[in-house]
Amino acid sequence: MNKKLIPGIVLNLLIITLSLIWVLPTLGLLVTSLRPAEQVARTGWWTILNGPLKFTQFTMANYQRVLGTDGMAIAFKNSLIISSLGTMLPVGVAALAAFGLSRLNFRGRSLVYVLIVGLLVVPLQLTFIPILRLYNTLNLAGTFHGLWLAHTGYGLPFAVFMLHNFFQSLPTDLFEAAYIDGASIWTAFYRLALPLSVPALVSLIIFQFLWVWNDLLVALIYLGGAQGVAPLTIRLSGLVGSYGQDWHLLTSAAFISIIVPLITFFSLQRYFVRGILAGSVKG
Repeated sequence: MNKKLIPGIVLNLLIITLSLIWVLPTLGLLVTSLRPAEQVARTGWWTILNGPLKFTQFTMANYQRVLGTDGMAIAFKNSLIISSLGTMLPVGVAALAAFGLSRLNFRGRSLVYVLIVGLLVVPLQLTFIPILRLYNTLNLAGTFHGLWLAHTGYGLPFAVFMLHNFFQSLPTDLFEAAYIDGASIWTAFYRLALPLSVPALVSLIIFQFLWVWNDLLVALIYLGGAQGVAPLTIRLSGLVGSYGQDWHLLTSAAFISIIVPLITFFSLQRYFVRGILAGSVKG
């Protein structure tokens, strides 16, 4: 065997092994969610590999029971509402801020950028009490509007940091040529910067969406758990105690909650790697 091929083979085997380790928990969750309760109680999900695979081993009863639970459909709709604007608002504001900090010359620009990025090290828990008191005064507690604002504030430091690096990597000559042709700063932003930054924007959307969709703590603090506005994460946390012996139903509920993030990631994955590497090397 050619010695030059050995490092490549080892690398491929390592990638395959890590991929299997990453996928197996999700596969186990899916299989368990489709198994009858008595089989889940007696054997592990991997026992389906012991013999020929039969579709009679699986059932949709767990999903039917979970989806039939009061408030589950409302919680799913609430998660979509919260995650949609909880993603688009911080990404939109961060795009404007990052472009201004990278392309506009004004006094104190570097200081403003450092202060924004410095907020990344501030624990979220320090902000809960003062913001919740403010929300109670403004009647924003327990509303989608308050949660959207909270997710926007919490997501902005990372979003500005990521987009700023990308906008900085864009060729300066491109913008100078646009200004010479009479383009305004707004035209340069939405005609040049935004189309060129699609990979970075999509990667940021994936990160923000997954964080907002899977969030439990922030939603619980600012929404309070009321059924009319509670997302899936709060609803699922309530099922842990309410189901008791029927804990196997949690696997079905958990898989329902990850369907949307999986669809989002795989539909946008072609932009993901390009977006992560965007701005790492100056063009």
